[in-house]
Amino acid sequence: MTGMSASAAGAAGRGKPVAKASGATAVRTVSLWNIANILTMARLLLVPGFVLLMVAEGGHDPVWRSFAWAAFTIAMITDLFDGELARRHNLVTDFGKIADPIADKAIMGSALVCLSVLSDLPWWVTGVILLRELGITLMRFWVIKHGVIPASRGGKLKTLTQGVGVGMYVLALTGPLATLRWWVMAVAVVLTVATGLDYVRQAVRLRRAGRQGTGDAEADALPPEPR
Repeated sequence: MTGMSASAAGAAGRGKPVAKASGATAVRTVSLWNIANILTMARLLLVPGFVLLMVAEGGHDPVWRSFAWAAFTIAMITDLFDGELARRHNLVTDFGKIADPIADKAIMGSALVCLSVLSDLPWWVTGVILLRELGITLMRFWVIKHGVIPASRGGKLKTLTQGVGVGMYVLALTGPLATLRWWVMAVAVVLTVATGLDYVRQAVRLRRAGRQGTGDAEADALPPEPR
C-alpha cells in the first residue's frame, strides 16, 4: 500500500493538488499546450505573414494593407485574451512568461518598422516607442531579484492607444481619418514616454529598497506582473 487514501488518489487522478502525510502539497502541472500558449504561438506565427502583407505590391496597395490590418488586429486581440486566460484558469507557464512579451514586441515592432520603411510614420516615433519597450524590458531584469514592477493603468492605456494608432496607420486612410490617426499616435507617444518615466521611478525605488534590506517585503506587497 502507498498510504494514500482513495479520495486523495482520486484527486490526484483529476490533476488536483494532493495533501501528503508530511503536510506538503503536490504542485499542479500545467501543460505547455494550453489555450493561452497556443494563442501566444499563433501571434508569433502571424508576424512574418503580417510583414509580407505590408510590403506586398510596393507596400501601398489598399487591398494588401487591409489584409495586413486584419492580421495585426487578430494579433492584438490574441494579446488581450492569452494573458487573461492564463491568469483566470491558472495556465501560467515559464514558456508563456517569456514568449508572450516577445510576441507583443515582435508584432508591434514589425508594424512600426514597416510603417517607417514605407515612409508612413516618422522614424523618430518608431525609435521612441521601441527604445521605451526595450528599455523597460531590460529594467525589469535589472530589478527582478528585488521584486516585480507591476503593470500600471497608464501602461495598459498606452498599449491600447499604440494598438489603435498603429492599426490606423496600417490602413491606407485618407482625409479626416488620416488626421485623426496622427492625433491618436501623438497621444500614444506621450503615454509611451510618461509611463516609461514612471517605470524608471518605480525601478529605482524598488532597487533602493532592496539594497536597504526591505525589498522582499515590498515585493510581496506588489501584485503579480501580467503575463
